[in-house]
Amino acid sequence: MKLTTKTRYGVRALFDMAYHAGTLSVQVKDISRRQEISPRYLEQIFQVLKKAGLLHSKRGPQGGYSLARPPAEITLLDIITATEGRIALLDCSEEGVEKNGKATACERMNHCVTQSLWAEAGQHLEAYFASVTLKDICDKARALGMERELDHRFMYFI
Repeated sequence: MKLTTKTRYGVRALFDMAYHAGTLSVQVKDISRRQEISPRYLEQIFQVLKKAGLLHSKRGPQGGYSLARPPAEITLLDIITATEGRIALLDCSEEGVEKNGKATACERMNHCVTQSLWAEAGQHLEAYFASVTLKDICDKARALGMERELDHRFMYFI
């Protein structure tokens, strides 16, 4: 299984939001700058994540995107399934699933020894991704001494 850039960048962007802003709104330009991801591509990814219920958006000068749930409640599996769909290492490991309008069930399904191995490996991978939250990733970043950037919209000078 190879994850697309949409998934990798989606995880990085949501981590960035959780780490630097928690549940507050963040502007795409700030995430783009910190993560070195094109703001245009980030907007496309955010539309997918918003549709999946992982993000909220707010228009206006104090607007931006915010996490729809606390970081401890958003898993890597949530992000991966939003951007990639269900995890399956091979098409034949998901009986009867349609891709591009075609049934993918393998004609060897009933007598294939390896099919169940691939399905089980996919389940283990899915369980691992379900066990890792954005909060866990933020905790790792803190343990590594990664600095948090304060949002300049909330800084006041006297």
